[in-house]
Amino acid sequence: MQNREIMSTHIVDCTPETSLEAAAKLMADSGCGALPVVDHLHQRRLLGIITDRDIITRAVANGFDPVTATVGSCMSAPVVAVRDRDDVEQACRLLEVHQIRRIPVVDGSGYCCGMLAQADIARYAPARLTAHLVKEVSTPSSLGR
Repeated sequence: MQNREIMSTHIVDCTPETSLEAAAKLMADSGCGALPVVDHLHQRRLLGIITDRDIITRAVANGFDPVTATVGSCMSAPVVAVRDRDDVEQACRLLEVHQIRRIPVVDGSGYCCGMLAQADIARYAPARLTAHLVKEVSTPSSLGR
């Protein structure tokens, strides 16, 4: 099974220039906890990712003003991503190694074309793969996540 078969394609993204306040509003309005950060909203070359946790731990906790601070000031980059034609098992390995619950998906040109979340894998992948993923992502590690 390839990532493109189960990824979410209706994604909301932002640019490094987007304010943290606007990014948080996009997350709230779309019911997601992470936005791919792209170079332009039309071309969508993936640059990084911003999560609700990034906004709290890297910005708010350090006294940044979310109205004036930008996504570029606290996004995760370089970003861990998978290709749309890669096998879901490869995506699971990356999620496990990095202990993350969602990962951007790029096409052959590096353009963001989707997001793959642990929930997508739980809905569509074999149960053994899902069980292993949940266990590994949830195991405490030295990454501090």
